[in-house]
Amino acid sequence: MHLPGFIRITRPANATISGATAILAYFIATGTLIPETFLLFSAVLLITAAGNTINDVYDAAIDAINRPDRPIPSGELSIGTAYRYALFLFLAGIVISIFTNPICLLIAVINSILLVLYAKTLKGVPVAGNLAVAYLSGSIFLFGGALAGMGGLQIILPLTGITLFGTLAREILKDAEDIDGDAAGGARTLPMILGIQKSGKVALASASIAVGVSIIPFVWWGLPYLVGILVVDLFILKIVFDATRCTTPACIREILVTTHLKYAMYVALIVFTVASGMEIFIPID
Repeated sequence: MHLPGFIRITRPANATISGATAILAYFIATGTLIPETFLLFSAVLLITAAGNTINDVYDAAIDAINRPDRPIPSGELSIGTAYRYALFLFLAGIVISIFTNPICLLIAVINSILLVLYAKTLKGVPVAGNLAVAYLSGSIFLFGGALAGMGGLQIILPLTGITLFGTLAREILKDAEDIDGDAAGGARTLPMILGIQKSGKVALASASIAVGVSIIPFVWWGLPYLVGILVVDLFILKIVFDATRCTTPACIREILVTTHLKYAMYVALIVFTVASGMEIFIPID
């Protein structure tokens, strides 16, 4: 066992960004920051780290071939040690959540269970695995907004919806990109069942829901927000619509749809953040 292995297996950069995102979600929901947001950061960081660790536990055999440098196949950590470490991290994240509020605690418990199920089973189940990843991505914002109570949840739900349905669209298109490799590895994904073009249409439907949900905050953030988010929405719809014309994985890769979709979602987050910040200086009745 090596100390660096305990750090590397958690994907510290990924876990830290997730924790910071929860703080940002609280700011978007309230326009303020309070000391308790450090609890959000810590809980999300620990549970994300636990999820990354448990994922490596169940992927140990695959990583031994594809990623032999990772902590378990490289011998830095044993499977048993990594498993116990993951459980410790999950428990630590849940315990910290107790000091937030019941809604945050519930989300922490649900997410911990789902992360284990994803690593163990759902990852290989068509659509279910995509939905799990999409929910887990959106729930970070849900967790941050929940610290502010029901009012915070109301504000943050649209961003949660954008992230959930936008991520679902991206996950489906990523599967379309990787269809050849997944087939060789024995995986079973939605594009393998429906075909690439029909899967692109499912992705477009999911992206359209994300766009529809994104309009809702216009009610409390006004016209400046609407103008900013519509620019992002039109770009999202265009790039995903372009993907519906593809019939091969190479086509999906060439138009860079998953990369563009990822950046579009980042820009949407910036629009939300700016809109919530403007409300501090220009109260919207």
